[in-house]
Amino acid sequence: MSGDGVLERGLALLGCFSADEPELTAADLAARTGLASSTLHRLIGTLLAKGLLVRTQGHFYAVGARLWELGELSPLSLRLRERAIPHLMRLYEATGENVHLGVLDGDPERATVLHVSRVTGHRSIPTVSRAGGREPLHATGVGKALLATRDEEWLHRYFSTPRERETVNTIVGEPELRGDLQRTNARGYALTREEMTLGNISVAAALAPIQGLPPVALGVVVHIDRADERVLARMVQQTARDMFIAVREA
Repeated sequence: MSGDGVLERGLALLGCFSADEPELTAADLAARTGLASSTLHRLIGTLLAKGLLVRTQGHFYAVGARLWELGELSPLSLRLRERAIPHLMRLYEATGENVHLGVLDGDPERATVLHVSRVTGHRSIPTVSRAGGREPLHATGVGKALLATRDEEWLHRYFSTPRERETVNTIVGEPELRGDLQRTNARGYALTREEMTLGNISVAAALAPIQGLPPVALGVVVHIDRADERVLARMVQQTARDMFIAVREA
């Protein structure tokens, strides 16, 4: 077994875990990876020894603390999230609503929003997002804010693959979505209305480019009955400007 083979198999095994299934048995891992039993158990033993996997109750395995520790060394944590948190908190305190910070991740054909941080409270409406989770670009406020920063070459590749309709209101057609991105750039913020979750709207704005980081955007998600688009837009845009200064100087 080559070194590359071991790494690829280890990553494939770790990639089996998800927010819906954070704990898996050896049988689950075998079914998902297709690895032979002997190979699988040697790999599990190595990952356990390195702290990348841990055993939990009932013969289950979960992602280990060492993997989390390494992830915290990413610039997304050290440079972006740590500097962004005070600004996210101020926006949450001003609105009482869900506040999201996300980055653009992946090649255009498979790109998504990767959520770096999220602030919520007891008055905030439920959302499907979580820190470390992914959402589609075309159906979310943060995602549209990120899409609006892309050049034509990037967008051409992005539109070469189909987009899923998350709700009856999701904009999936290329002409309609391009028009929405033009409106986003014209007014300086992105807006979605019940496109990811019925009953919710999102207002989001992208940060100016920051060297060493992927494109960044932040937004708020509010129930449609209590949303004041213009007020939210002003607060989100100001927060984006303030956050850019703080992160750029990190």
